[in-house]
Amino acid sequence: MPDPVIIVPYDSAWPAWFERIAAFLAPALAGTGCTVEHVGSTSIPGMAAKPIIDIDIIIDRPAFSQVKERLSAIGYMHQGDQGIPDREAFALTDLQARETLPTHHLYVCMAGAEELRRHLLFRDYLRAHDVDARAYAALKYRLADEFGDDRVGYTEAKTSFIWEIMQKADG
Repeated sequence: MPDPVIIVPYDSAWPAWFERIAAFLAPALAGTGCTVEHVGSTSIPGMAAKPIIDIDIIIDRPAFSQVKERLSAIGYMHQGDQGIPDREAFALTDLQARETLPTHHLYVCMAGAEELRRHLLFRDYLRAHDVDARAYAALKYRLADEFGDDRVGYTEAKTSFIWEIMQKADG
């Protein structure tokens, strides 16, 4: 089944969407010592993006079992690390919650994980560097047109630009 790559202009509602999801998660995460971060393109003001909120829950490793159990209790299914160490993916399977919450990707990241560091570094760099953010948005539009339904190709085609930004951000 085709799954087109659709990039839309920045929507000022995205931060509120994140807050809605974070509020849904908050009771389940209470007392775990974790933090919740809005990452990905929807977290960068002015950035064109797929209208999907990316969320990283940051935990200390010993809390993982508890967090996994609590997320399961509110309708999230653990999907494993998907080949990325110290980052565990979760999918919302509860139909009622899926109808009421914005579309989102949820990851539980171990504090200090390299993938988490990259997410935050990339987000924070683009928030502070408008020229690079605009260049990234233009690239995303072009690649969405070029790759159409090929999400893997779209993602792979962004890689060199992302690494260039990461090198700048690492200074």
